[in-house]
Amino acid sequence: MNAQPIGAVSGDLLYLNGVNKTFDGFKAINNLSLTLAKGEMRAVIGPNGAGKSTMMDIITGKTKPDTGQVVFGASTDLTKMDEPAIAKLGIGRKFQKPTTFENHTVWDNLLLALAGDRSPWFTLRARKQKSEEEKIAELLETIRLTDHRHRRAANLSHGQKQWLEIGMLLAQDPELLLVDEPVAGMTDAETEQTAHLLRDINRTRSVVVVEHDMTFVRALGVKVTVLHEGSVLSEGTLDHVSADPKVIDVYLGR
Repeated sequence: MNAQPIGAVSGDLLYLNGVNKTFDGFKAINNLSLTLAKGEMRAVIGPNGAGKSTMMDIITGKTKPDTGQVVFGASTDLTKMDEPAIAKLGIGRKFQKPTTFENHTVWDNLLLALAGDRSPWFTLRARKQKSEEEKIAELLETIRLTDHRHRRAANLSHGQKQWLEIGMLLAQDPELLLVDEPVAGMTDAETEQTAHLLRDINRTRSVVVVEHDMTFVRALGVKVTVLHEGSVLSEGTLDHVSADPKVIDVYLGR
């Protein structure tokens, strides 16, 4: 099958076609094809080693594919761009382990993350513009940390740190947010709040969530892509993929 020309499908924000990546003889990504519509949230699940993290690495420019197309928007070829350029383009990634400025307050973490080429020294000492304060207030509301804005990040719970890092990514105004196992280590209450938080974010941005917690995936209520051995094994609602014999065999168990 011939590769589809770049930008051939209108309405797609992210387009992967025939993507392959091999590490030392191990095929981590195997003819992977996937599309994400503008404004869509997608859950990606699969066993360990299925290629989920490598897929995210390829999308963000951390890893270059051996072959295949990776297109953002109408025609931007991500395979020709490095990580900083892809981030500036509007793709933000949150890793499983939160990374925040532990000795700074929640407010200052968000201030540091606001888009713009400013040093931490300048940002923390410069007079805050009203627009920045309004933006941070909105972010605090979105990530459920308004009442904790003056707390040091080090004193937040694990779940709250995850929300803060999501807020720091949102401060950079990405069009697409990639989130890696956001509820790992969270309490049940935090997990439920995170589902609400991501649905709120999805009102204005596209989101890809890699996750193992099926209860959380069900709470998201979105289309699910199952990866196995570097390619798409099944796709559809959670009920659909959960009933797929192939998925049961390789991932969910009988």
